[in-house]
Amino acid sequence: MPIKVQSNLPAIKILENENIFVMPEDRAMAQDIRPLKIVILNLMPTKIITETQLLRLLGNTPLQVDIELLQMATHKSKNTSKRHLTTFYKTFDEIKNQRFDGMIITGAPVELLDFEEVDYWDELCLIMDWAKRNVYSTFHICWGAQAGLYHRYGIQKFEFGGKLSGVFEHKILNPLHPLLRGFDDTFMIPHSRYTGVHSEDIQKQPELEILAAGDEAGVSIVCKRSGREFYVLGHAEYDRETLASEYFRDINKGLDIKIPDNYFPDDDSTKQPLMVWRSYASLLFSNWLNYYVYQKTPYDLEELKNMYDENSDN
Repeated sequence: MPIKVQSNLPAIKILENENIFVMPEDRAMAQDIRPLKIVILNLMPTKIITETQLLRLLGNTPLQVDIELLQMATHKSKNTSKRHLTTFYKTFDEIKNQRFDGMIITGAPVELLDFEEVDYWDELCLIMDWAKRNVYSTFHICWGAQAGLYHRYGIQKFEFGGKLSGVFEHKILNPLHPLLRGFDDTFMIPHSRYTGVHSEDIQKQPELEILAAGDEAGVSIVCKRSGREFYVLGHAEYDRETLASEYFRDINKGLDIKIPDNYFPDDDSTKQPLMVWRSYASLLFSNWLNYYVYQKTPYDLEELKNMYDENSDN
């Protein structure tokens, strides 16, 4: 089944060329189906690239998914045109009275700042608090994961002393968990970050479970045991060339940055990177949609308001 987006979103042509079924709004309205409602809070500066990457993965399932794109009202984007944001994105005030089956909060290139120094931090906290009563399951990515763990559990990030960049191996710590159903014992996904979280800080929180970690990447996938929060510190959604684009951008800025690990063949940046994480990325997002959004969310989203309890594991 397709993802439903606005008819003129730039990502549509790219995805259709990849044989990913994208349904314009007018056709979807004619179908008597209750689609999954997913809101994507896109904090990345390259918004069109990120929205295309996420829509590609959300469209690779049998489920019809109705997408809403969300931007921060308290932040002015420097890399995405005002016209694109005005046409395709909404602000929190415009969606705060709605309820959603799922929500994705992306990463952002602000990890070397203290959380409270980020100009939209207060608004982000407001949205994460709102999600407890208005979203069944939230999927946090990279800095978005660190922000969620800090806001909800007080878990601090720490700096690596350099950039963790590359495609890294991870071990599954709970092979029976539905989010990782169909995964091999080890799997690869990209990382691109300067900070991480300590496993012992996660383990102090009885509500949380570490699902996957790596020798180089450290803690990589964390969940709330109820299935209503997931924290993925890597970038499974990245395209083949995303790490290369970031690497060459940093080189052109004169930054002292090492070549991404396990990415370019023979560490030769003139060679095309091998994409060895696409199947795991597809499984990760389709498992989340199936087991923790489609199968768990009440049919009537208004019931979400009765499912939140400050002292429960919901």
